[in-house]
Amino acid sequence: MSGPDVNLILRSTRVVTPEGTRPAAVAVAGGTIDAVLPYDTEAPAGARLEDFGDDVLLPGLVDTHVHVNDPGRTAWEGFYTATRAAAAGGITTLLDMPLNSLPPTTTVENLRIKQQVAAPKAHVDTGFWGGAIPSNVKDLRPLYEAGVFGFKCFLSPSGVEEFPELDQEQLARSMAEITGFGGLLIVHAEDPHHLAEAPQRSGPAYADFLASRPRDAENTAIEGLIAHAKRLNARVHVLHLSSSDALPLIAAAKREGVRVTVESCPHFLTLTAEEVPDGATEFKCCPPIREAANQDALWAGLADGTIDCIVSDHSPCTTDLKTPDFASAWGGISSLQLGLPAIWTEARKRGHSLADVARWMSAAPAALAGLTRKGAIEAGRDADFAVLAPDATFTVDPSELFHRNQVTAYAGKTLHGVVRSSWLRGVRIASDGVLAEPAGRLLERDH
Repeated sequence: MSGPDVNLILRSTRVVTPEGTRPAAVAVAGGTIDAVLPYDTEAPAGARLEDFGDDVLLPGLVDTHVHVNDPGRTAWEGFYTATRAAAAGGITTLLDMPLNSLPPTTTVENLRIKQQVAAPKAHVDTGFWGGAIPSNVKDLRPLYEAGVFGFKCFLSPSGVEEFPELDQEQLARSMAEITGFGGLLIVHAEDPHHLAEAPQRSGPAYADFLASRPRDAENTAIEGLIAHAKRLNARVHVLHLSSSDALPLIAAAKREGVRVTVESCPHFLTLTAEEVPDGATEFKCCPPIREAANQDALWAGLADGTIDCIVSDHSPCTTDLKTPDFASAWGGISSLQLGLPAIWTEARKRGHSLADVARWMSAAPAALAGLTRKGAIEAGRDADFAVLAPDATFTVDPSELFHRNQVTAYAGKTLHGVVRSSWLRGVRIASDGVLAEPAGRLLERDH
């Protein structure tokens, strides 16, 4: 039975819980899930009942890979616009990447600047990754103690000069330092030597761009990362996996007890190289969208647990930076608002359930970041929810997106799954595309 402080009951014939999907009533007290009860439980006196009928009650999504670019490049995005898009898309918690903002999150002072900017603008709960660059090994522990969730590094150029990549020696040094205090290193794994040796042609042809970011660049970088992690007993996470060739390496490392986890992204799992028109640089990202056969193998990696989670890698820019030349256009795909329906559209075709989607997009990212109050509909967690009409469809209209620059690789696509509402700690923050005032909190890693 629910406790005496319950003030809200959310009811649905399909509630996705860690034990399975079933009719249930979720009791909320003080912003926390108090109990998951039988469907026909009566609301206690004074408690409000919200009945969602056959719409699915999911745990709020957790997106651990978002480039908000605020402050410094707020023409590209910002905490207000990014978190609105997140809330509209069923995401109730996000972690901001340490680069494309100015300053980058590479010192405690820079973290404080970003937190001050984010605090009044966040529609969803928001935390921060720190950055590992060649010059800041001394800053890593202070950043960790200040509450960042871990550290991001690049093994090849990041695209912005204020966030340089690590060479192998610097990678080992940063990894050893982070392992020494129990931290997590998350890695953009593309090998710079393979990239330098690949053919580089400018122009609108997607095939030329794809050839410039070969699978070998990912495979070699991941192989080296695993070797370092094994030697140091480090905890590492591979960002935005696009090369399915690396899956056997990763699976073998996991079997050996190497502490490695892996994410992929909606664009790698729902878009294919074969469908990218020449000059359509809204599809450009690094590593790139690869062929349909590669996508099939990524889905198999999700199904067997080699890939742990799906996150957006929302990396927006101003429209003018998406020139028709794949070599010079900014690389990044914006999908905060669309990730859930994009993944559900493809997952349902492949025989996966919404429970699988919730595991990949909520429970696993929460576990990656150590967000123990997020990621599941069970007693003691924050009352964060997404309400999804899974059989409803919509066609993506860029003008209806909440992120700042309405450029999207999903324009014109018809997707399954309409997010009816999003709830943060028992408060409705989005309802049929109408957003409440910012109510998100800034999160720090559990000490």
